[in-house]
Amino acid sequence: MNDIAVDVLIIGAGPSGCVAASYLKNNGVSCKVVEKSTFPRFVIGESLLPRCMDHFEETGLLDALMARQYEIKSGARFLKDDVVCNFDFSKKHTPGWDYTWQVPRADFDHTLAKEVEKKGVDITFGHEVTDVAFDAQGHSTTTVKDENGKEYKVSAKFIIDSSGYGRVLPRLLDLDKPSSLTPNSAIFTHVKDSQRPAGVEGTLITFDIVRDDVWLWVIPFSNGNTSIGFVGPTDFIESYEGSNTGKLREMLKLSEYYYDRLKDEEFLFEPHIIKNYSKAVKQLYGKGYALTGNSAEFLDPVFSSGVTFATESGLRAAKLVTKQLQGEDVDWEEEYTGHIMKGVDVFRTYVHEWYTGNLQKIFFHRPENPVIKEQICAVLAGYVWDQTNPFVKNHDRLVKTVAKVIDMENERAM
Repeated sequence: MNDIAVDVLIIGAGPSGCVAASYLKNNGVSCKVVEKSTFPRFVIGESLLPRCMDHFEETGLLDALMARQYEIKSGARFLKDDVVCNFDFSKKHTPGWDYTWQVPRADFDHTLAKEVEKKGVDITFGHEVTDVAFDAQGHSTTTVKDENGKEYKVSAKFIIDSSGYGRVLPRLLDLDKPSSLTPNSAIFTHVKDSQRPAGVEGTLITFDIVRDDVWLWVIPFSNGNTSIGFVGPTDFIESYEGSNTGKLREMLKLSEYYYDRLKDEEFLFEPHIIKNYSKAVKQLYGKGYALTGNSAEFLDPVFSSGVTFATESGLRAAKLVTKQLQGEDVDWEEEYTGHIMKGVDVFRTYVHEWYTGNLQKIFFHRPENPVIKEQICAVLAGYVWDQTNPFVKNHDRLVKTVAKVIDMENERAM
């Protein structure tokens, strides 16, 4: 392949890269997408949040996704002991989408990429970024290796790194840093789900808390398959011996609710394990580049925030790059890092307080407080930038405060 020159190089053709590419194309900015994998390819992150529907709609990608008829996700269910906590996205504090989807990511990402290609964006699959160099102006020369091992160069005025777990620029520029979250791991697979109940029960996404710090996800898809996986401390996952299949089958015994339904289901692939999945970086941008999605921060999957942060940051980066290329001043620290980290900090608090047990106290306390539930529901829907929501604005202390009130109520009742 010959050397290429574009305004923006996008690394990665997942949801973040596709949203960024679609926005840039819609606004007359030349871009190229380089993707290491060949699509369709398996990837985790199959539960979306309503907030990301705004991003697909704004960038002209929504209709192609609608046509795929993915399983509707109108809320989420949390189980613990004998208590059920249901969140309904139509009953949330912040206005916005009342539903989203549960998606097999191989099909979902492939649909996005094909739609972006239809718009005229050049995406090369099976090509790997091996090196990048920036000049004093922030312009870059990126070395790419094609599927035959032949190298070529891409010159760009800006790079958007949407490489996800590949974390291309964090690796090449030494931007990784330890996450502040507890080191958890996940083990997961898909099943045919032949025992799936009819009606709503068979479509609900559910998080079954089998131990305060261990939970099972069950994500039904419209194609009849279901994603299942356990999340817990890394030493808990590693305590199970044998093959990954043996580990996951043994763990399923922890779920009183789902064991009978899933115990005899064939795993459609050998279960994968992702160890210590939470990631962080020293900075979200630099002269000539921005990190989006999992290339930047990846939190715990308990609230399904991954794709939403990917599309939020991909779209935000594309908008700011467009302004910058048009000669406008962009304050990347305030307009990019400041904005993204406000949302990340909210979800980080919720993840942290989930594992301290404080958030679980609120979820499973009875009777429920409908106002508090609507405010938390807006967070779980991905609307974590709404400062009118007390559980966004005061996230760092309000969860703890409400949990303490519940403790005091319980003490008085004893």
